[in-house]
Amino acid sequence: MKKTVCELFAGVGGFRLGLSKTNIDWDFVWANQWEPGKKTQHAFDCYVNHFGKNENHVNEDISIIDKKKIPNHNLLMGGFPCQDYSVAQSGAKGINGKKGVLWWEIRDIVEAKKPSFVLLENVDRLLKSPAKQRGRDFGIMLRSFNDLGYSVEWRVINAAEYGCAQKRRRVFIFAYKNKTKYAKKVNNYSLENIIYENGFFAGQFEVIRGIMSGVAVASESTYPNINEYNDLVDVSENFKYEFKNAGIMRAGKFYTVKTMPVEIKPVTLGEVLEKEVSEEYYLASNLEKWKTLKGAKKIERVSNTGHKYTYSEGTMSFPDSLEKPARTMLTSESSVNRSSHVVEDKLTKRLRLITPLEAERLNGFDDNWTNTGMPHKFRYFCMGNALVVDLVTRMGKELGEIIDSE
Repeated sequence: MKKTVCELFAGVGGFRLGLSKTNIDWDFVWANQWEPGKKTQHAFDCYVNHFGKNENHVNEDISIIDKKKIPNHNLLMGGFPCQDYSVAQSGAKGINGKKGVLWWEIRDIVEAKKPSFVLLENVDRLLKSPAKQRGRDFGIMLRSFNDLGYSVEWRVINAAEYGCAQKRRRVFIFAYKNKTKYAKKVNNYSLENIIYENGFFAGQFEVIRGIMSGVAVASESTYPNINEYNDLVDVSENFKYEFKNAGIMRAGKFYTVKTMPVEIKPVTLGEVLEKEVSEEYYLASNLEKWKTLKGAKKIERVSNTGHKYTYSEGTMSFPDSLEKPARTMLTSESSVNRSSHVVEDKLTKRLRLITPLEAERLNGFDDNWTNTGMPHKFRYFCMGNALVVDLVTRMGKELGEIIDSE
């Protein structure tokens, strides 16, 4: 089977860069990146700068693209936002998801192109969304894949626990067609064994096999079944489940369990710092404001219903420790806010922000990857949206072996 790839919501190319570092010959046949409301498409320009401009790099709203015209591919991959996936009955038109929700674009591509394998990335709260009906959105995803003839494995991975320089926790979702040789291979194993020993994530992201929580292991006949619901509308209106950080769905039945990583020593924040940086990154007269932002606080607030409550925040390290991996970067990195990293410069011993290059290193990108003409603030924004490249490289090695076996 050819290693043909379609990349959605490509950003600045983290998925593609991760696969390229496997030294496996991946053929990217199509990629899409579109930033709504942006006059200048900086992320797309960065992608094109690294991977070349041709007719298969598309800078258009995915919702207006004819899915049938996307080139055939065996691997569909991309990171997408956590949104409200709810669906409703729409008369003769059947079941409709909410307009503008990108999950439905992914689902439509899977239906139209039928890739053998799908690898997706999202924030880990997807497993618990929405707050009023925990697990509903992920249940809709599982049922969608099941209806299209796929099995699904998922794992929440904290990059720092597997040797990377950032405590970035994301859920990765691996779906595969039930007709593949890979599916037939893993069907020989129990759902439990797939998670711990024989599944997609088990080889590259080892976990401790010990006391488990979640569904009883006694018999797969006791496992919840997404097919017990009539259709996606039924799932949307009635499904609720406490998904754990790892799981597998096969033929509608799913098993989910909380796993603990076999940790690898992480790269520290101190190890990614540049030796000399520009004066613009140092904190100036607003040092006291930073101390206030990072300090503990209790603030009286009033809810929309008029209810008074106390909003509390604990103390954050100020500056950030150089002996530990970085905290999760957000899109607001470098702005004057509580979540931005502040470090003591190794050379000058003065406090400063991290640089765009250091932000790239925290995600495993090559130095100056985003130095393609975009403003500094947007370089941070791109890294706040990006995934950790090294994780994709490890998954890519596994994917290469799987596709070779097809």
